[in-house]
Amino acid sequence: MTFAFAPTEQVSLPIVGSELRFPVHRVYCVGRNYAEHVKEMGGEVGRDPPFFFAKPADALVTDNRFPYPSLSTDVHREVELVVALGPGAELFGHAVGLDMTRRDLQAAAKKLGRPWEVAKGFDHSAPVSPIVPGNAALSSGAITLDVNGLLRQTGDIAEMIWSVPAIIAELGRLFTLQPGDLIFTGTPAGVGPVARGDRLHAEIAGVGALTVDVI
Repeated sequence: MTFAFAPTEQVSLPIVGSELRFPVHRVYCVGRNYAEHVKEMGGEVGRDPPFFFAKPADALVTDNRFPYPSLSTDVHREVELVVALGPGAELFGHAVGLDMTRRDLQAAAKKLGRPWEVAKGFDHSAPVSPIVPGNAALSSGAITLDVNGLLRQTGDIAEMIWSVPAIIAELGRLFTLQPGDLIFTGTPAGVGPVARGDRLHAEIAGVGALTVDVI
């Protein structure tokens, strides 16, 4: 096959304990999957089906640097468990991720009934750690985020409204899941703004840690 110009480089993530790379296909995100976060965002806690949005694969950040985006003055950080799918769209492993959100642009989009892409899918909006391989779905474990050494988000994976297997099953009803897909599974309460110079440190028990500098 001959292309009109050189295609962009395949987006990939490191795998803990391996020299091989994880080739990324799509990046899906689950909205409002922790009860306390639903409440802080003004929603009502229920058992409605989960809703999803997406980020482009090249929004992933692996160099631990988050450039503060243009055209926004209220950017929030949301720590999340990330699920990685491998061959057969089976569980391949987990990672620690940050769903960075232009909250001011998201609020404007909601008010006007417009899509969220500029608020959620902008460049560098998905910092993520190396993938820890393992085919057993994580069902519990502390999830935290510190900003400049101060604890800002805390919860437990067990508190997710929709578990990892349930998320994968529901997402598979909407899309044909592929090897290389990533799923950001939602954030606990305590989301808030970041500023240039902040250092974000996220941890998930049994998965690892992710440190990101806002520049």
